Amino acid sequence: MSIAARQGRIREELRGQGLDAVVVTDLVNIRYLSGFVGSNGVLVVGPTSLVLLTDSRYATAARDQVTDTDVVIAGRDLLDRLAETVPRGRVGFEAENVTVARRDRLAARLEGVDLVPTAGIVEGLRVVKDPGELDLIRDATRIADAALSELITRGFAGRTEARVAWDLEGAMRDAGAEGASFDIIVAGGAHGALPHAVPRAVAVPPDTLVVVDMGARVGGYASDCTRTLCTGTLPRALEEAYAVCLEAQRAALAACRPGVHSGDLDSVARGVIADAGLGEHFGHGLGHGVGLDIHERPWLRQEGGEVLKTGMVVTIEPGIYFEGVGGVRIEDLAIVTDDGCEVLTGVPTDLTTTTI
Repeated sequence: MSIAARQGRIREELRGQGLDAVVVTDLVNIRYLSGFVGSNGVLVVGPTSLVLLTDSRYATAARDQVTDTDVVIAGRDLLDRLAETVPRGRVGFEAENVTVARRDRLAARLEGVDLVPTAGIVEGLRVVKDPGELDLIRDATRIADAALSELITRGFAGRTEARVAWDLEGAMRDAGAEGASFDIIVAGGAHGALPHAVPRAVAVPPDTLVVVDMGARVGGYASDCTRTLCTGTLPRALEEAYAVCLEAQRAALAACRPGVHSGDLDSVARGVIADAGLGEHFGHGLGHGVGLDIHERPWLRQEGGEVLKTGMVVTIEPGIYFEGVGGVRIEDLAIVTDDGCEVLTGVPTDLTTTTI
């Protein structure tokens, strides 16, 4: 889908919600609708026009990047020029991205405008990916796969968690990635019991599991993969936990298809882990959507969620964590297809022992 087509769809959303315009302030949403990549921007979507306000730092870049969008160069406070671009009537703003103080500043600059809080207008368009987006996510996944495969072959080689994370990002950049899609997690032993562990200046230990969670970014689009590697003879609890987690992950992948509610998909994996007596050790949701944001809709979790559709990109990542002992998480990135899902991640999920 072209950017022009996205702009057409957002206008359809405006008409459906009875809005005369929407002020888009989330930079990811601005990129999705216009192509602009920068740290300071406001996009006004009207019935027949799009106007990007940015500052002089992006004057040349913005005009080169955007499609079917007028560019207005304002001061650092972009709201000072907003009244020139916003039509009168009912105007939406992104309530989840705008603070109370900024909303008040909007109101002060837009006299005679009825400001209407909105939620998820652009995110609802982003949730199903078009072929071009899927290709970028595939490219990002291939780059991350290659870096992770090289780590498995080379082993940890006496490196610290922090050094391994640094080397993984370097390998992805060397292969053409813009960078890591999030702060890479490398967590060995008991540290692996923290789902969002921060790599330490501590050598990866022997005879344990090491959680490696990583992804690359290409063309703005992210990938996401977790593998839990073995560094020798495992304690029985960790060996059994790995087998259960893998069974749960494969069961969820097999159940991933259009029409399935994300909460039910979470229940598939959660049921396997609970049946093994380990339910209390799986605290987070099964997964999430991936695209321009590393965490976006749909959310695969017990509460809330939505029905899966063809073209959604999701992670399937159950985990089992024992405080003070270690943890295991196995994550694949998958595209929901007409008859199931296409698993993008190519690194094997079988328990793999690598050297330290």
